[in-house]
Amino acid sequence: MIRVFINGYGNIGRRLASAFSHDKEIQFVGIGKYSVDNKVDEAFAKKFPVYVPDEKIPNFREMGYDISGTISDAIKESDLVVDAAKDGFGYSNKVNFYMPMNKHAIFQGGEDRTGEKKVADIIHNSRINYDKVANQKYVIQGSCNVSGMGRIMQPMIEKFGDKIQRYDVTLIRRWADLEDKKEVKDSIEWEKNPHHQDDVKSFLPSVKLYVEAYKVPSRMMHLHHMTIRFKDKVPYFDSLSDVYHDEFGVAVLGKTKGTAEIRNKAHEFGFEHDDTNMVHIHEEAMRKNDDTLKILYSDDQTGIVIPENHLLFQSMMFGRPKNKAYEQTDSLFQISKKRDMLEKEFAA
Repeated sequence: MIRVFINGYGNIGRRLASAFSHDKEIQFVGIGKYSVDNKVDEAFAKKFPVYVPDEKIPNFREMGYDISGTISDAIKESDLVVDAAKDGFGYSNKVNFYMPMNKHAIFQGGEDRTGEKKVADIIHNSRINYDKVANQKYVIQGSCNVSGMGRIMQPMIEKFGDKIQRYDVTLIRRWADLEDKKEVKDSIEWEKNPHHQDDVKSFLPSVKLYVEAYKVPSRMMHLHHMTIRFKDKVPYFDSLSDVYHDEFGVAVLGKTKGTAEIRNKAHEFGFEHDDTNMVHIHEEAMRKNDDTLKILYSDDQTGIVIPENHLLFQSMMFGRPKNKAYEQTDSLFQISKKRDMLEKEFAA
């Protein structure tokens, strides 16, 4: 049985812990916590073993918390660490812990693939390069936006091949997650050089892709506007369901009023953490004009990368065939069931 430790318990870490702790193939070591806040109470309420930095043990124990040990103790016990630290801390964790202890590690999308602080050579997207991460020591799980683009672009590539000339994507990003305490500014901001373009190109090198990214005052998901230009006319299909009906983690929705409506429905349905764990194509916004296809889809911010981490784990540690990995992940997250519920709720 593989022993897994979640190093960090923020928006990503708490979701990873919820999922991995329920997987009967895993011995869940526990979670790493670096500060005393309300998430500590949540972790103990869920009966997760909590590990903290050595120097902070007195702080936690003074507050009455029964700490299981140090971060170093937990990593020593583990076969794989899923690093869910704040952006940029993955590198120091790798150098100080994972490499000296010879541990496998998964890093999140905010970490570097190049430069002095690179943590891994490859970015994972299960739809495209699942097999290539098998038995790797260190891998980056692509960010939510990068994961979403992979799920949408690869089926188009497989169906229409070299008929596609290029992709142009505008990422309309939420300012903060629902759980974040930071203020949502009344401002629209942009990124000079969005990392998403290079990240996607790392696993789709032959695709012509141009990405713009804007941050808007919302907490309810990301929205992607994708323009696909074909060399000739847009191929005929009745519905985007013709392209995506068998796609894991892709829902094709009829009528919706916006991202908040989907998120609120996920809450109403009782989805864990209110996550759908998928992208949602908004078919009513699809436009075709000569050689141009325009589609709009929303991306479940932190939720989409959690099953992707689970798929990555299965490739790295078990070398499990992709179809079997999808079955295992679906049984844990119930993504196919969630998709059917959403598609029925938001039918045209």
